Amino acid sequence: MSVERPLPVPKTAVPLGISDPVEKARAELKATLAAIEVKANVPRRLGHAVDKTVARARDFQRTNPVGAAAAVVAVAATVGGLVWLAVRAYTR
Repeated sequence: MSVERPLPVPKTAVPLGISDPVEKARAELKATLAAIEVKANVPRRLGHAVDKTVARARDFQRTNPVGAAAAVVAVAATVGGLVWLAVRAYTR
């Protein structure tokens, strides 16, 4: 025998089975505001993206240390070259 547990409802969804129109409207408004907050909260989304990128970079560094060192050198050379070009263009 399996006991059926209700699935958790995401905060951006309206739960099923609400029969009272006022409660349904409140649930829809709450879900809409949560969806707007999730979509419009750029700093939080940026923070999550940075965290994921850092985790991927650390995993890459653990699995391929030589490749990670080469990537760091390549990025440093690229940034240095761009700075050199910008200064050279500015001084001419």
